[in-house]
Amino acid sequence: MRAQVGRPRALLVVAPHPDDEAIAAHALITRLARRGTRAAVLVVSDGAASHPGSRAWPRARLVRERRRETRRVMRRIGVAAGAITFLDLPDGRLADHAAAVRRGVGRAVAALPAPLLALAPSIGDAHPDHRVVAAAARPRPGVRWWRYPVWPAGQQLRGARALPLSAQERLAKRHAIRGYRTQAGRITDDPRGFAMTAHQIRAFSRPRELFAAAAAR
Repeated sequence: MRAQVGRPRALLVVAPHPDDEAIAAHALITRLARRGTRAAVLVVSDGAASHPGSRAWPRARLVRERRRETRRVMRRIGVAAGAITFLDLPDGRLADHAAAVRRGVGRAVAALPAPLLALAPSIGDAHPDHRVVAAAARPRPGVRWWRYPVWPAGQQLRGARALPLSAQERLAKRHAIRGYRTQAGRITDDPRGFAMTAHQIRAFSRPRELFAAAAAR
């Protein structure tokens, strides 16, 4: 079944890490921004844990670059730098900062007009940081929460509806994901560091974006 977007006044994408916003909803953000919907992104973690063994990319440099990557990719689809908020909580340890995550998400939601369409990860995502962020998506009048799948790449999502992507949208999304270059092979001096494989990038840029309405609590 197709996702029914409706006509929200604003869109908020809550991303556990810098790049999840594009993986989750690159095409949806693009469409709504072109329609004039106010689009905002909240990046929860600092993204510093992907290459802990890199000498060329110490924490401060990596955090700065991951911010630049998010701003660059989002700017190209209509999300200004001022509409992106970075909470800078510790990557990989969001469970230790769950209260701060909830406060940050609550502030981001309160700052946007209703009706608001807000996106957060699936509560069943395999990454523990994603599950912490998912738990912070609380019901609120005037807000529709949608869940999105991220990890593992290409997973399905129970109860999901699809936003079909055109060939052009899919190509643009794949290019955007590769634009997060620190996560796509740019950093080569940490053998234990994370790098998206070609298979994962293809899975992240499949022919549809999946969203499931969050269950009321």
